[in-house]
Amino acid sequence: MDRQLLFQGTATALVTPFKKDGSVDEPALRDLVEFQIKGKVEALVPVGSTGEGATLSETEQAFVIETVVDQTNGRVPVIGGASSNSTTKAVALARQVKNCRADAILSVAPFYNKPTQEGIFRHFSAIADAVEMPLVVYNVPGRTGSNIEAATTLRLASEIPYVVGVKEASGNLAQIMEILRNRPEGFGVWSGDDNFTLALAALGADGIISVVSNEAPAMFSEMVRLALKGKLQRARELHYKLLPLMNANFMESNPIPVKAAMFLMGMMENVVRLPLVELSEANKIKMEKLLDDLELLPKQEEEQEDGGGKKK
Repeated sequence: MDRQLLFQGTATALVTPFKKDGSVDEPALRDLVEFQIKGKVEALVPVGSTGEGATLSETEQAFVIETVVDQTNGRVPVIGGASSNSTTKAVALARQVKNCRADAILSVAPFYNKPTQEGIFRHFSAIADAVEMPLVVYNVPGRTGSNIEAATTLRLASEIPYVVGVKEASGNLAQIMEILRNRPEGFGVWSGDDNFTLALAALGADGIISVVSNEAPAMFSEMVRLALKGKLQRARELHYKLLPLMNANFMESNPIPVKAAMFLMGMMENVVRLPLVELSEANKIKMEKLLDDLELLPKQEEEQEDGGGKKK
């Protein structure tokens, strides 16, 4: 296949709304998709780590991806999560993403079993060979316990056309710059850390797969577009405006804080699945203050008086 840049800008790593009984909340998920598209994000990523993919059954993963694809209706690309530390299972999940009619797959490096770089290469090669659709590699050593080195990412980029990009959340600027410097044409490099996005855009990255755009899609995606256009002064202003919220989203394990924020914004129930638990009360107060400062909380209806002095 001829490799083309999958998207440039902001892709939201969607949270998965749950009802109070713990089941997937389809109406809230559809509303979240509309909120994102109204905010002008460039892509959507269901069933990643922010979407609690690890605690969704395979049936639920398919349901979430299908719902997002259906609601999106081709308006932006949908990149479905398909991750496992078993290559056989990762292939099966990737086939499921394809069957759900998503535009691409996001797959994290195998976690816990700590493969060698050759093992990582063969893992993603097996997925690409089996499924034959665009595949975004996700490097997040803080969660997986192993790093995809720049040489391995570049080998995947040069030898496997279906590998169309990398979500880089290593926090290693030297490594990311090595990828940016040597990547082939059409191979996307997206930040996996909201607070690194501006810096990486200035270095030539293509955008972000984001957590904070769940809460502030319009503001954050505008910051990214400005950064990609080289309008760094205005981009910096928005970056620093949103930076406290970016940091707050990780004051407890993601997606605990962002789920609490979406509840405070009136968009879904504050329900996460064990072993995750709700945000602590002290941090809920901090989150509410940050959302209020950014004017992201629902506006209270103001009481008005009619001509006779009665409130209506």
